[in-house]
Amino acid sequence: MRVSKLPLVFGFPLILGACATAIPGAFTEPKAGFANIASQITPAIGKRTVFAETQAENEILKKQVHGKVHQKTISADTAVQVALLNNRGLQASYANVGLSAAEAWQQATPENPVVSIGILGIGAAELGVYRAIEGMIATNILDAKTRKQRVALAEVNFRAAQLTAVNDTLALANQTRQAWINAVAAFEVVSYLKQAKATSDAGSELASKLGETGALNKAGQAREHAFNAELAGQLAQARLNATRAKEDLTKLMGLWGTEVDYNVPDALPALPRSVGRISNVEGKALRNRVDLRVAKLGLEAQAAAFELTDQTRLVTDLELIAGFETEREAEDGETKTETTPQVELEFAIPIYDTGKARMRKAELMYLQAANVLAERAVNVRSEARGAESSYLASYKIARHYRDVLVPLRNTVEEEGLLSYNGMITNTFELLTDVREKLSASLEAANAKREFFMAQADLTAAIYGGGSGSAGAGGEGATLAAGGGAGH
Repeated sequence: MRVSKLPLVFGFPLILGACATAIPGAFTEPKAGFANIASQITPAIGKRTVFAETQAENEILKKQVHGKVHQKTISADTAVQVALLNNRGLQASYANVGLSAAEAWQQATPENPVVSIGILGIGAAELGVYRAIEGMIATNILDAKTRKQRVALAEVNFRAAQLTAVNDTLALANQTRQAWINAVAAFEVVSYLKQAKATSDAGSELASKLGETGALNKAGQAREHAFNAELAGQLAQARLNATRAKEDLTKLMGLWGTEVDYNVPDALPALPRSVGRISNVEGKALRNRVDLRVAKLGLEAQAAAFELTDQTRLVTDLELIAGFETEREAEDGETKTETTPQVELEFAIPIYDTGKARMRKAELMYLQAANVLAERAVNVRSEARGAESSYLASYKIARHYRDVLVPLRNTVEEEGLLSYNGMITNTFELLTDVREKLSASLEAANAKREFFMAQADLTAAIYGGGSGSAGAGGEGATLAAGGGAGH
């Protein structure tokens, strides 16, 4: 009869382990969670993203990137696509999703039973080798009891990691698009300043010649030379700014070595013919903003954590220990063996810590998450409204420069040239008109840059990835390569 008890004693902890929750396949599949991430990126920005885990996959991406950028003038869309394929920080974010899946997998896996075997009285002469053997198997009952809640919490964290990766992807896309806009705009400024410098060089040279004849005093000569010197400094600074802006773009695209041999256009695309209001922009932002969905999952995670805390409020550790003890005794020249089953239950007595503090902490953390979500929703609405207002206003400003100021300066220059040909206007007045026209062109270029930046911010305000959420392309006109050979 004693022998029949041992399988029961050893089997009881194993039966508890066999009751474990089945491990969801979403936690164990290769590139866990990435398919969900990719499915949310393409509808938002029209670009694909990848998660490269092997050297072979990285080599394929390297060839794709090389074909897109090497010795080519790239558009904003190309820059964004290259960043999504080649930025290592983004790959680290995707790896974090895998880590979250592995953590959920770990939580869904039953805790291994602990086996201990002891031999007492080794070398006892009268018994031959040993006096007694003890064997125990310890199983954490609380682990099995709370596994469902822990898996639910890990699953929420897994989904939150996926949404965080989506937001990181959108942020990178938005940053890359804006870096491209900044780089192209910087080179456009260089182009205008080069024209201004050529005009100033002519004025400075003329001033020197007139000074030699006595037709222009020293003050007049110094005025022209000083303006020419100022323009030289501004042009040098503009070239430096353009170099820095392009380097910022290169960094976001993850390029190095020979891959940095690429160009951007000389000028931003022309303004679209018209732009309109976004219908129900607040509603679109509330439906699509990834950071808002992350905040919702934060609240869900706190709810799951609260339930788990409630389950373990009084009993923080509960273990079942089962085993046997086999003892040998020598009597009248004979050795008798007796095996005794053992069952132990270990738990902490809640004399001092009754769990009230942990429950209060869980309640406050849930309240905190609820308020964070409410604030995030208010902020999302505000950011969407503000982005739309900036988008519309910046278009009106840029169009004003394009349609009003620049044409007026062109007219002034043209009329001044006609007057000069008729010997009505002197040379320096004509040069002043040319410089003022170039100044207006610079202001128009800056206004156009602000419009395209606002366009990118608007999409980020709707989908996420902007500065307010912690990227995406702009709605309306797609940025394409402007004129010129590029830089």
